[in-house]
Amino acid sequence: MNNALTQTAAITGAGDGIGRALAINLNNRGVTLYLCDIDQARLDATLAMCDTSRAMVNAAIVDCGNQTQIEAWAAAIIADTTSLDFLFNNAGVAYSAEFRDASLDNFEWLMNINYWGVVWSTKALLPLLEASPAGHLVNISSIFGMVGIPTQSAYNSAKFAVRGFTESLQAEYRGTSLSVTCVHPGGIATNIALRARTDGEAQGATAEERDQSFKQIAKTSPEKAARVIMRGTLAQRRRVFIGWDAWFLHTVTKFMPTSYHRIISWIGPKNDDVG
Repeated sequence: MNNALTQTAAITGAGDGIGRALAINLNNRGVTLYLCDIDQARLDATLAMCDTSRAMVNAAIVDCGNQTQIEAWAAAIIADTTSLDFLFNNAGVAYSAEFRDASLDNFEWLMNINYWGVVWSTKALLPLLEASPAGHLVNISSIFGMVGIPTQSAYNSAKFAVRGFTESLQAEYRGTSLSVTCVHPGGIATNIALRARTDGEAQGATAEERDQSFKQIAKTSPEKAARVIMRGTLAQRRRVFIGWDAWFLHTVTKFMPTSYHRIISWIGPKNDDVG
């Protein structure tokens, strides 16, 4: 059973990228961690980077596109602690295809992880967050939760939905001990493009080519992203943007809400990039 005086945090998709960086950041702060990821090797690598002399680190293999597995993970956390100070809904995948070529199976696969996974884990762990004297719910959307991009109809759908879901909870929990933050990263140098699914013309590039192309424009490191997220979370900010690209596209949509596609077509991002 976790010591009630120790802060606690749960992170989905903690096997690499932003999730891993958040785990290391929180471990350095002495926060007890409940981590999950779908890949054992990646999760083991994250565990090896954490110092268990600072705080306990608990890890579980969970498919965040599977409601039953998420609820089982949450039940294990509930059995171990009476409150949760942070929940970072970070797990995410990518899928590129023009909608006319899109497989509905791949569309559903992405939506289950990127949207429903956020909803399922929030619902299952909400009682623990409400029990914290200062709980923080942090949902990772994307700058693609602010702008629509060609070949990203599935990703856009999920990230816009995460944004709407999060902003609704912000209204519901306004004035309470639970703060709710929506994070909109721009290009973060993770492996999301390497593992992306594709259909149609997007299948022409190899995974390595997609990864190389993405990382040419994704200049923000996961470690910097984690620092920005933690600053915003602890300041109880309702919206956090990461990277100049996220701020730029957000600004463009404010001044060109119905015609921003003209700007995006001139400068990027490219059709097979994800944010």
